[in-house]
Amino acid sequence: MGCGMGKSRIQPNKCDRVSISVPAATAIRAALLIQRWYRQYVARLEMRRRCTWNIFQSIEYAGEQDQIKLYHFFGFLMDHFTPASSERNLISHIFRENEVCRDADWERYFCYKDIEVPDSYCGPHLAFPMTFCGVSKLMEAFKLKQQLHARYVLQILGETWRLLRILPNINHVSVCHTKEITICGDLHGQLEDLLLIFYKNGLPSCEKPYVFNGDFVDRGKNSLEILLILFGFLLVYPNEVHLNRGNHEDHIVNLRYGFTKEVLGKYRVHGKKILKLLQKIFSWLPLATVINHKVLVVHGGISDSTDLDMVARMDRHRYVSVLRPPKAIRPTLNGNKAGSGKDEDASGPAEGRRRRVRSLTNTSAPGQRNNIPRRSLHNLPTGGAQLNCSVEDELKERRRLAGFDQTYREVKTLDSDSDPEFGEPTETHGHEWKQIVNLLWNDPMPQNGCISNEVRGGGCYWGPDVTEEVLGKHNLQLLIRSHECKQDGYEFCHNRRVLTIFSASNYYEVGSNRGAYIRMGHDLVPHFIQYQASRTCRELTLRQSVGWTERSALRALRQQLFVHKSDLVGAFQEFDPNNTGVISLRHWATATERVLKLGLPWRVLRPQLINRAQHGMVDYQQWIRELSITEPKPEVSDTSIMETMYKNHSNLETIFRIIDTDHSGLISFEEFRQTWKLLSSHLKMEISDKAITDLAQSMDFNKDGSIDINEFMEAFRLVDLSTHA
Repeated sequence: MGCGMGKSRIQPNKCDRVSISVPAATAIRAALLIQRWYRQYVARLEMRRRCTWNIFQSIEYAGEQDQIKLYHFFGFLMDHFTPASSERNLISHIFRENEVCRDADWERYFCYKDIEVPDSYCGPHLAFPMTFCGVSKLMEAFKLKQQLHARYVLQILGETWRLLRILPNINHVSVCHTKEITICGDLHGQLEDLLLIFYKNGLPSCEKPYVFNGDFVDRGKNSLEILLILFGFLLVYPNEVHLNRGNHEDHIVNLRYGFTKEVLGKYRVHGKKILKLLQKIFSWLPLATVINHKVLVVHGGISDSTDLDMVARMDRHRYVSVLRPPKAIRPTLNGNKAGSGKDEDASGPAEGRRRRVRSLTNTSAPGQRNNIPRRSLHNLPTGGAQLNCSVEDELKERRRLAGFDQTYREVKTLDSDSDPEFGEPTETHGHEWKQIVNLLWNDPMPQNGCISNEVRGGGCYWGPDVTEEVLGKHNLQLLIRSHECKQDGYEFCHNRRVLTIFSASNYYEVGSNRGAYIRMGHDLVPHFIQYQASRTCRELTLRQSVGWTERSALRALRQQLFVHKSDLVGAFQEFDPNNTGVISLRHWATATERVLKLGLPWRVLRPQLINRAQHGMVDYQQWIRELSITEPKPEVSDTSIMETMYKNHSNLETIFRIIDTDHSGLISFEEFRQTWKLLSSHLKMEISDKAITDLAQSMDFNKDGSIDINEFMEAFRLVDLSTHA
């Protein structure tokens, strides 16, 4: 105090006051410069973060579109090729999963009593009916990386199936003044996120209800553990735990995105039975949840044709895979149901039998249902005779490319009164199927209207006018959905009438996004809790986090560029008629987008992708050579098959998984050849038998005449040299 008073008695003269004011002005000017610099720094980081995000999302959606195109190709084979044709037999079993079997058959299939638990088993022992202590014990075991015995897995699945069968399509939940309900989005096999949510928010109980909004599986490594925990809590608290179906609760999608492989890897003996039962369970998951009659929770979204009354009435379990509408079932002369799945190809005469495939993006009116099926996702030909001719030509060409015989059925345009007995979806089933596709696959857009989603290849986009119409029609005030990864874990749109929640943090890469969940009380106001499940990410600065994810995204993008290098060179040469080897940056960006179709800002990304560009020109030949990608070098004479392998890596693995019907992980040389023939038919390209034989022999490491699928796919995994540098 004395020092302070002493300083206050000093009376500075005029010169002193001037000398003090000069540093103050300088300090203010310096502060403004620092503030401006910092804002520019943060803006640059945000721009890099958004570019990184666009790369990840574009590659993800391109993969989904490839998956749907491949499945539509399989549907094309099922629709048009004879039941005895070899290529149809290869994939017909995946379509039988859409058949409805008697409950007694499933009860026998769920039977676990003949499975012994050995004394050497050191995992958790469960007692049924399930209790809170049992689920807690299960969670602790999974934290310690222990595996639940197959007997207990089958018991949980069986009890879950029996419970789900009595649940409605739309769960109605009431939240009182003393309770809050928690809503979680996509988890995608990331057990750390689920455990962190429970740690921060508390375990499900009578006082703490939860809604889990689909996409529990795929991509992550612990999808099955997440399912078992959620099913366990559902069995203990059936009125407080609510599970909505997502678009990844689909056995066809699981073939590509890892869940099938995960289950078979963990349960080699009983994995096939577990997968079969999960397919059934997925079809019985409810489609939506309504909170206090005002908040609709669905995985994907809505459309201008959404009718919740129709959704509430339909038989949801018929739609085992949402990628294809179910076949009509009616009794046959022998008392069985047509298409029961027991002997699909022999259950009736082949003459006149024809299955119809519909695109997930099909928005045509019911009156157009007798047209020939689409040959691609978004290209529906028109015209009568010309239509039949084009389909017949395509059949012949695809069979020729695949090396199969030229036997196929005559393609006939159905009459308006065609009998749906042999697998033609009825009009009612078509409407119901579209309702489910919309609920599981749709995304919002800022523009008004409702258009097909050509980015994902499935579902549609809907605008704010559709939101207002559907919510108003059903007297709702808010739509909560998931299905899209958001950088902050959540995002409002459509005048805050639509809320996206995503609970899988670090979805694309460590630091790429936060996870979030919602707590909502009686006032129905959403409160958000964000988190990062990775400790590594929490320790990174903003700059380090952006740099980490940016490098990962560019690595993935360089792989995409590498596998399309032949197509890129051809596109570049169109802008280089004199073969100088040099094109402008504008032409480079145009050609790159034309080939990859990712919708990315290529000119903005140019500094990260091109090291040298003089006077706005790119030496594209040198640039192709400098892509930091290496590839294994099996002794294969045909280099075109190698590039096809890299470009269609995921499609090829999907076909392998389909052909490997016994789920052994091994395929014979003949199955390997048939896989490549199917792929060549899908891509409309020719691959010689010699090239396929050379590739098979080079991959038969132990020379036993069979190929290990996992070893084969790993041998052809691209490696980014810049990572090791």
